[in-house]
Formats: sequence, structure tokens, C-alpha cells
Amino acid sequence: MKKIIFVLAMLIFGAMVNAQVDVITKHNGEIVKGKVVKLEEFTIIYKYDGEDADNTLSKYAVEKIVYGKTGRVEDITEKIIVSSDADWEKVVILEDKAFIAGLKKGEELRGKTGLINYHTGNTADKKAEKKLKMAAAALGFPFILQTADKVTTGYNSNQLGGSQAIKKGIGYKY
Repeated sequence: MKKIIFVLAMLIFGAMVNAQVDVITKHNGEIVKGKVVKLEEFTIIYKYDGEDADNTLSKYAVEKIVYGKTGRVEDITEKIIVSSDADWEKVVILEDKAFIAGLKKGEELRGKTGLINYHTGNTADKKAEKKLKMAAAALGFPFILQTADKVTTGYNSNQLGGSQAIKKGIGYKY
């Protein structure tokens, strides 16, 4: 009889301890169980259940968090679905490596304006960004980690006084 009561007490205690665990649901369907330590502007810092090391996830990779103590559900980000180059406006350009934690690395991408054009520096930059986003969208990447951003104007560009913008990045998926 004492063994049965002991086993039942251990099961109830185990269930209570497990209920304290926060559940992070990623957009790719992966579930991470642990303790959310801190929510920052673009990242989530957490610890795996039973470990002490801090881990980081991009908020862009996370759909929601269910807090174990209270059961409260916090929606983090909506999933960005990019199915063709027509969805180029949905593509997000990220400028910090911390913002890609938890996303899957894809191909290197490039967007640039032509050597002979009549763009000013600002419009050339916007056109290169659009081309970079279109290249990412065509390959199904909702995110780009920007690795290079170069604009040349006037004589340094093409001897004709125009300007050329070149943007490079790496595509990322869920």
C-alpha cells in the first residue's frame, strides 16, 4: 500500500514539475520545451528544461509561447508565406545575425541596378532592394540576412554620371 501511495505521489509531482515548462512553438512545427528567460525586441532567450545554458531564437522563427506556470498563450509572429516572386513585398531584410537564430540557411542572393541608368542614389538603392527581395521570393525565402550594401555614384560608378547599387544577402526559411 505504501508503494502505491509513493508511486502516485511521484506521478503527481512529476506532472506538476512538467506543467511548469514553457512550450515554444516554431513556425516549422518544431516544439521547444524549456524556460523563457527574456523576450527582447527581435529575439527570445530561453533555457532547455534541465539545462543552465542560455539559448537564443529569432522571434521570426516562433509562432507562439505557452507559459507553463499560468497556461497563458502569447502569439509572437505570424508566418510569412512566400510562394513566388509576386510576393516580394512580404520578404523581410534582416541586418543582424541574431535575428536568424532558428531559421534555415539557403542560397546567396544578389540585387543590383544596371551600370547605365538614370537613377539617383536613393532610387538606385530602392531598385536594388526590390531586385534582392524578388530574387528571394522567387526561391521561396521569406527572409534575407543582408551581407553587403554598396552604392556608387557619379564618376566612380560608370563614367556617365549615373549610380549603381548592389545588395547581397543570404536567403533564410523556417
